Amino acid sequence: MGSPLRPDLEVLHRIALAVHRVVRDWAGSPRRGDVVAMGADGTPTEELDRLAESEILRVLETEAVDWDLVSEEAGHVVRGGDRTLVVDPIDGTMNAIRNLPFSTVSLALGSKDLAGIDVGLVRDLNRGATWWAARGEGAFLDGHPIRTRAWHPRGEVLLINLGHRATERAHRLAGHAHRVRALGCASFEMLLVAQGSADAYFFENQEPGRNLRATDVAAAYRILIEAGGGVTNAAGGALGHFPLNLEDRTSVFAWGDPALPRDAPAAGYPL
Repeated sequence: MGSPLRPDLEVLHRIALAVHRVVRDWAGSPRRGDVVAMGADGTPTEELDRLAESEILRVLETEAVDWDLVSEEAGHVVRGGDRTLVVDPIDGTMNAIRNLPFSTVSLALGSKDLAGIDVGLVRDLNRGATWWAARGEGAFLDGHPIRTRAWHPRGEVLLINLGHRATERAHRLAGHAHRVRALGCASFEMLLVAQGSADAYFFENQEPGRNLRATDVAAAYRILIEAGGGVTNAAGGALGHFPLNLEDRTSVFAWGDPALPRDAPAAGYPL
């Protein structure tokens, strides 16, 4: 971990470790992949999501912190605090269930909206790598500082949500990019931009109700900003005022280098 972390990040780190242990134990379970309920966001809750969220709540009680909670499965849990922990217990659940190595636990702490996120931590549930950032203190991967990469036209790697629900401009942007990957885990893909492995990440579905929630992007938002990048919606609008709830959804264009045309998705810019 390198130098000691600030206390709130230490708590987030312990939560992430606890979730990772649950995921490892679950991997050998004969019931893996069961749908057990409907989450607060109205989507089916897999057994793995439920177990991970239960572990997060357990650790919060053990740590005796009073943070409120916004989570995909439990919804908004009022615990008496003046800060809110925004959680995706398992980002990339389908990947985890199918043994694809792109899933995370995403933890962000702040208030009101994305701009109000003070600290974020994301743990890769396959490799155990951990990214974190605090406002004004830089971004880190396993204790080492990370930065976004310079954009080189016609040499970019873009991470784009594709498939039958993706918009026409998502497919158009993919057609212009030098190289494209689609990994199915928004937090992980945004952090690949933060660490300079990719130039940008784009997510937009035809149905607005299938776009991303704050739980998907809150932690990665803070980490990417601290690494030198930025985030808008597909039309180029700022996302700082996007609320920390489960009702609102947004498209996302996360970029590493300001030189990369930030209106590329909206304008169909030929990179």
